[in-house]
Amino acid sequence: MLNTPKPAAADAPAVQAQASCYHCGLPLPRSAGERWSARIDGVEHAMCCPGCAAVAQAIADAGQAAYYQDRTGYAATAAQAQLVPPELALYDNADPRFAARDGGTADAEATLLVEGIRCAACVWLIERRLMQLPGVQRASMNVATERLQVRWHKDQCRPADILGALHAIGYRAWPYDAARHGKQLQQASRTLGRQLFVAGLSMMQVMMYVAPAYLADDGTLDAAMAALMQWASLLLTLPAVCYSALPFFRGAWNSLRARAPGMDVPVALGIAAAFGASCIATWRGHGEVYYDSVTMFIFLLLCSRYLETAARRKASAALERMQHGLPASASYLPGWPLSRDASTVPASALRPGHAILVKPGETFAADCDIAEGQTSVDLSLLTGESVPLRAAMGASVPGGAINAGSAVVARVTKPASDSTLSGLLKLIERAGAEKPQIAQWADRAASRFVAGLLLFALSAFAWWSWHDAARAWPVAIAVLVVSCPCALSLATPSALAAATDRLLGKGILIVRPHVLETLHRATHIVFDKTGTLTQGKPTVQRVDLLGRTAASAALQVAAALEANSAHPIGRAILAAAAETAIMARWQAADVQELPGQGLEGTVQGTRYRLGSPAFVAGIAGPASLAPPQDTRLGQPAGGAAAALDGTPVYLGSSGGWIARFLLSDALRPDAQATVDYFRAQGKQLVLLSGDSEAITQHVARSLGIDAASGEFLPQQKLAFVQDSQREGAVVAMIGDGINDAAVLGAADVSFAMGSGAALAQAHADTVLMNGQLGAVADTARAAARTMAVIRQNLAWATLYNLTAIPAAALGYLNPWLSGAGMALSSAVVVLNALRLRKG
Repeated sequence: MLNTPKPAAADAPAVQAQASCYHCGLPLPRSAGERWSARIDGVEHAMCCPGCAAVAQAIADAGQAAYYQDRTGYAATAAQAQLVPPELALYDNADPRFAARDGGTADAEATLLVEGIRCAACVWLIERRLMQLPGVQRASMNVATERLQVRWHKDQCRPADILGALHAIGYRAWPYDAARHGKQLQQASRTLGRQLFVAGLSMMQVMMYVAPAYLADDGTLDAAMAALMQWASLLLTLPAVCYSALPFFRGAWNSLRARAPGMDVPVALGIAAAFGASCIATWRGHGEVYYDSVTMFIFLLLCSRYLETAARRKASAALERMQHGLPASASYLPGWPLSRDASTVPASALRPGHAILVKPGETFAADCDIAEGQTSVDLSLLTGESVPLRAAMGASVPGGAINAGSAVVARVTKPASDSTLSGLLKLIERAGAEKPQIAQWADRAASRFVAGLLLFALSAFAWWSWHDAARAWPVAIAVLVVSCPCALSLATPSALAAATDRLLGKGILIVRPHVLETLHRATHIVFDKTGTLTQGKPTVQRVDLLGRTAASAALQVAAALEANSAHPIGRAILAAAAETAIMARWQAADVQELPGQGLEGTVQGTRYRLGSPAFVAGIAGPASLAPPQDTRLGQPAGGAAAALDGTPVYLGSSGGWIARFLLSDALRPDAQATVDYFRAQGKQLVLLSGDSEAITQHVARSLGIDAASGEFLPQQKLAFVQDSQREGAVVAMIGDGINDAAVLGAADVSFAMGSGAALAQAHADTVLMNGQLGAVADTARAAARTMAVIRQNLAWATLYNLTAIPAAALGYLNPWLSGAGMALSSAVVVLNALRLRKG
């Protein structure tokens, strides 16, 4: 595994004195806080940047330190045409983040962090270039998170080939690292801010010099003074063109070099044409100048890009919080419980059985069980639940939870790489690996739009050159500037990113990108019963008293008999006893369990039996079981039936029959509201369960589900979904257990409860981390709003381009007004999408 290079600290080993980078030979930074180093053959060598430090450390860790002794010159820098093969080849063997998909298969995949993403048009260029590499099976760029998902055949392609191909078209990429991503975002934000400031300052100053020319349109402005103002405007425009507009020129050059013209091409051509024509007119002393239009266009376009960048950051805010959720280190207690001396170790070094100390405010570095103490844990990052939950000794705490109470000692149950949060992040990586069909259509349309626009601008220039040569140049510039394929590309991903971030903050993890699009047009909603509509565990629904003993006393006796039982029925009786606030718990003696029949034991000197009626009759004798009265417990909410058909458990003694406990799997509190929502939307509701037909029908009647079938095996559920799909149905499936995995994978869109089986979550399109069934209805509402916003964005972008481009070609729009229109078009799309984060 690669060691992470760190800045040289004051207490670190002395760095060998040198004036240049040991790796590439460039001068070292002057600031002491920016010095980096790598340890090679036991000696710390100074590096000029973290990139050189990472590569040098990787070379040393891979056992190739002799490279520095045998080399004949310094390594190539990033400014050269491409990185030298030894640097990129390191990732072929040394970096575990380029891993096989299934442990030994011929396919590998990785998540890469890509620098240099300027707008949504970059996505098409990156994906198109990588798909041209031999062996690359899939390349999917997520513009909102700047992450690239790549899958390739290891025998035909190497990671070095992928990184080199990206570098060749102007993008730098690394295996994804949250810390590096954070620094990249900060640096990009500062650079864009400086460029925006320079462009705004140039625009304001140029406006001051061109204002007299607009005001004195009657010829009163002296020719010499007008020429002086034009030369001053040229000098003030240079910083905006040479510095602020640099990203557009670079992007255009890279896309042209890759023979895939993108959004930056018409922008760069428009800026260059307007500035070039202005320079020629200034030099000749006559003709139109467009310095004010150039500076205004650059400033407005940078404003639009700044807004787009901010929107991408906001759209992935919840995802960023999750990626930074697991700490890099933990306080390890190697001698616990004999010693409480703690040492700081990397979180990745934790193994099952290790004891760690978690202080208030710290994050649990891995899935743990509380071994000492009690506290409250904040699970908002994982489930969206803002209220801290109590965690007593023995309680399980997922990795990523925050200790909101007192310090505790926890015993690790899973490595950090297998923790709950890590598993969710792996599912999130799957979420960025594909695109919904509507987004793919928008990307294709935007890529073809640019090529068509260039031809149209050339045609407009030729037509005006023939009819009115003086207007040909400004018309061509206006056509290039007014177009906005960026708005077309942003229409879908900006809305989807905002909606998924909002849902993630509520504990709903969208794993597949088609979820919102498909759920919106779903015709059938298929529910599993156990663990989905119901809570998935038996609860005491009713206590029927068969004698004169009070319900609380009957529960206390039953709880005493079940005190050490691990059976679900025993846990349900214990939970019911706890809910009745019985303070003095009785102890049972001489407890015997007869499998399939029940328990027998002595409580307070009396012999009792708890179990089946035949078993209890052996001590209580035959009697009528009609209850004279009942006490109801655990009533389902939302108007559902108070008691479901379930399992009766009897209690009796030598004195007679005492009570009957009716246990069943209670409905979830939000089950009725969820079913009512989908019924109101006109969806066909179906209940499929492996439980008995009687219980399944009872649940269906309680919730108002017309179509229900019990005793359904997994293959029968799968066949039902497939048959419905062949008949034209769009099926949404909500399940929970292992036996739901196949049908979840076959459904058009599927949901798995966060408390359900891991296999079900792996096959589902959405994971409800908050464990609430009502989250499915929340997702459906979000889907409706999202699709409405996407349609609005696409309609606006299409209408704008169909109106603005012909208007510019006909000469109705001058260059500066065209630039304002383009910036406004992108801003409208982004701001409209951001409304979804507040819904």
